Amino acid sequence: MHRVLLSKRMLAFHALVLVVVPSFIWLGFWQLDRWEEKSAAARLQEENLAADPVPVEELDAVGARIDPQDRWRRVTATGTYDSDNELLVRNRDGSQGVGLHVLTPLVTEDGTALLVNRGWIAQPPSSTADPEVPPAPEGEVTVTARLHYSETPENTGVREREGLPEGQIMLIDVDALAEDLPYPVYGGYGDLTEQDPPSDPAPEKLEAPETNTGMNLSYAVQWWVFTVTAIVGWVFLMRREIRDAREGDPPRPAGDRPERIDQPA
Repeated sequence: MHRVLLSKRMLAFHALVLVVVPSFIWLGFWQLDRWEEKSAAARLQEENLAADPVPVEELDAVGARIDPQDRWRRVTATGTYDSDNELLVRNRDGSQGVGLHVLTPLVTEDGTALLVNRGWIAQPPSSTADPEVPPAPEGEVTVTARLHYSETPENTGVREREGLPEGQIMLIDVDALAEDLPYPVYGGYGDLTEQDPPSDPAPEKLEAPETNTGMNLSYAVQWWVFTVTAIVGWVFLMRREIRDAREGDPPRPAGDRPERIDQPA
């Protein structure tokens, strides 16, 4: 039996199993970790969206970095929109496809501005055409917005582009945008959810994305099923090899012995 199990072919198969099984187990736990991370992020988003709104200064400050634990929290601010410094954010999804987001600074009573994403508008028919942007209301307004940290290529996967039309940007990079504004700016920005008084017409309001934990838990189970399959296949192959070796070299019957040859005295 040992001769069969330690043949070159079986040794190669043993080595393969020793590599495959730990790899499959590790991949299963990696997928489980990814599922736990996504589940935690989904729970945080749901809890923050359900929390009561707070004044923006409680969670944000000029030049601050938004704590990831505060993302999606609703904040309130009162001020006037600065339409002269309004920007359009390219390649953003809405109910009618890809369009633009309208980013307008809201200058609050103490002179600090919050960048407010007022919502989605349709893409113009050509790159040279001006999009139709519903104007921001004049006078004082109070807004409620979902707080976000500054966008970067690393946390969005979006890359900056040269040669964009004037007043259009690819990323809401708050620090970079603040350099061109004549007032201090909060470190995060907000997606508008409510406004008093409301605008009519107004950009399409942005819906919070649905929480999604993905398929990672299913993938983890699949990798562990593959692990069990590999082990069962390994045991099955060893048993078959042993059985085939025994059938190829049957034992002699008890009565079938070679004749004894007596040696002369």
